[in-house]
Amino acid sequence: MFNLKQHNTTVRTELIAGITTFMAMAYILMVNAGMFSALGDGYYNAVYIATAISAVFGTLLIGLLANLPLAQASGMGLNAFFVFSVCIGMNFTYANALVMVLVDGIVFIILTVTGLRRVIFDAIPKAVKAAIAPGIGLFIAFLGLQNSGIVVNSDSTLVDLHSFNLMFGHTTWAEIMPLLVTIFAIIAIAAMAKKKVKGAVFWGIIGGAVAYYALGLITIENFYAEHVQGSLSLNIIQPFRDFFSLSFGKVFTEGFDFSAFIAANGAGSFVATFIATMLAFCMVDMFDTLGTLYGACSVGNLLDKEGNVPNMDKAMLADAAATCFGAVCGTSTVTTFVESSAGIAEGGRTGLSSVFTAAMFFIAMFLAPIASLVPSCATAASLVYVGILMIGGVKEIEWSDPTAALPAFMTMACMPFTYNISYGIAFGLITYIFVKIFTGKIKEINIGTWIIGVLFAAMFFVAR
Repeated sequence: MFNLKQHNTTVRTELIAGITTFMAMAYILMVNAGMFSALGDGYYNAVYIATAISAVFGTLLIGLLANLPLAQASGMGLNAFFVFSVCIGMNFTYANALVMVLVDGIVFIILTVTGLRRVIFDAIPKAVKAAIAPGIGLFIAFLGLQNSGIVVNSDSTLVDLHSFNLMFGHTTWAEIMPLLVTIFAIIAIAAMAKKKVKGAVFWGIIGGAVAYYALGLITIENFYAEHVQGSLSLNIIQPFRDFFSLSFGKVFTEGFDFSAFIAANGAGSFVATFIATMLAFCMVDMFDTLGTLYGACSVGNLLDKEGNVPNMDKAMLADAAATCFGAVCGTSTVTTFVESSAGIAEGGRTGLSSVFTAAMFFIAMFLAPIASLVPSCATAASLVYVGILMIGGVKEIEWSDPTAALPAFMTMACMPFTYNISYGIAFGLITYIFVKIFTGKIKEINIGTWIIGVLFAAMFFVAR
């Protein structure tokens, strides 16, 4: 069914790849739920289940429909926009925001069925396309360094290196130990990859987790009580109760009632705000998906002879359908995850690895505390190493040509610095258009690039 021999892979390889992808992106279950907990009591449990179920659905669909080793779940960035901008900032209800996500998914189904979504992707210039994979590599490496705690917030420079200084009370061994685990896990993955050890990233995650708990239990007082004991108490019933009472189906039962917002802000304000918010959801979702599909497949040499994503229309249809399903379940936009690159780096080549990833998400629904025991310092190492693999795509960029170098660099730089894949593509497209105009090569800009550039500019000026 998955043409394993044709793709030069085996069931064992796909299994390791599927588990690796899950372990690299399992954090979304806790992070997404934690973000939605800002909306009130019970939303953590409800959205945890909604995130898991939508991840199972979307990942199975893209694996079975497109036969690609990719995984889907509620995307980072848009979940923060959903909670803190749409719900808390604009005062839409949780159910109102789900309607916007549902419409977003329906729009993308229409674009995919009519073929317009591929036309949009083809409108992205070569220089920007070449920079997508390296840009995503920088982005997920940055995510890994943040998740591990190596890179921290700073008031003066916004980001800084976590202190490793044990003297004079600057920091403690309990804070430094996870950072060292991440660093040595990255080195171990690289060494195993050099030695051609199959499953190097996977074993790096496992080894990092074992080292974390071994060092913690041996060297840190009260480590078991603070990091292990509480997480082992399973309560699988309450999350499902909260899911059915707070999230499932709310998009239909409560979502279309915008009376509270209209009463407070007026009908005109509602129309303008709704359209602007929909534009933001649609643009970010579309280019996050397009960028991730291209970037993840390019790093695994999965692109076809023309340099396109195989079964791209089916992959995009699966993504759009998963977004609709996620809205019904009660979570923000479901999208293809860049962490799929971790599984691809382990040899995942077919949709079978996606089936295994989906199975892990299904299990995680019932064993959430155990899944959360895999420490972020271990999974962070895999993200950093995959980022190293993806950065190699910079050799495809024509750095000697400023009209290619500028949009390529802006694409790469803006992804990690804005914490958003689509914003990187947006800056790449906009700078590409202007540099072509100023160098007298306006005829090289096709109509599709113009349209997308204008839409991105509108999103920045209206919705941001």
